[in-house]
Amino acid sequence: MVGMGTIINCAGIAAGGLTGHFIGRMFCQEQQDALTKVCGVSTLFIAIAGAMEGMLKIENGALSSGKTMLVVLCLAIGTILGELLGIEKGFQKLGEWLKNKTGNSGDAKFVNAFVTASLTVCIGAMAIVGAIQDGILGDYATLSVKAVLDFIIIAVMTSSMGKGCAFSVIPVFVFEGVITLLARLVSPVMTDLAVSYLSLIGSILIFCVGVNLIWGNKIRVANMLPAVLLAVLAAYLPLEF
Repeated sequence: MVGMGTIINCAGIAAGGLTGHFIGRMFCQEQQDALTKVCGVSTLFIAIAGAMEGMLKIENGALSSGKTMLVVLCLAIGTILGELLGIEKGFQKLGEWLKNKTGNSGDAKFVNAFVTASLTVCIGAMAIVGAIQDGILGDYATLSVKAVLDFIIIAVMTSSMGKGCAFSVIPVFVFEGVITLLARLVSPVMTDLAVSYLSLIGSILIFCVGVNLIWGNKIRVANMLPAVLLAVLAAYLPLEF
């Protein structure tokens, strides 16, 4: 069944939200804050691993780095576009709307939790590649694996940041669902090089999410999202980054 991968992934996020909500009640505020920091550290190392995989390579028995210009240009131009479009404000408005509509107007952490969790589980090659495989082949294996990972991530984040994290299921459903429906159009664009570039830039954005979890909201990560699209477009330029 086409779209089953998105359903499974969303079910994993919802289950993680419920699990985290009930587990979170067992911890005091100090313990929840500590758990948030731990989640941030874990996110940093996951992101670093993904970024280093894209930037480091072995040449003549020596380790060398590359794609620096790709990173600088995509992040700089992408952030400018995101700031002009006000993507972060859009996420926050959606979070505020959800907070009021779901009866959580008294939850001061709801919007931040929603935005942070949404960015964490939406950004990445697994969501795009998995949705394409689901749309064209009916193969939802990749999104099933992502569902397990997202379950753990959202459970931990919800227990420390609040129930707003669970509502990240909405942007994931829309994002993966649209790509699944448009899979035949998106598939030719996502070459191996495009996926590699997307994974690299996506990992750096996830790193920024980790920074925010540890040190507070210092980086407007949502405004950096156009960098992911630019990374895919860069794969078609006659340049070697």
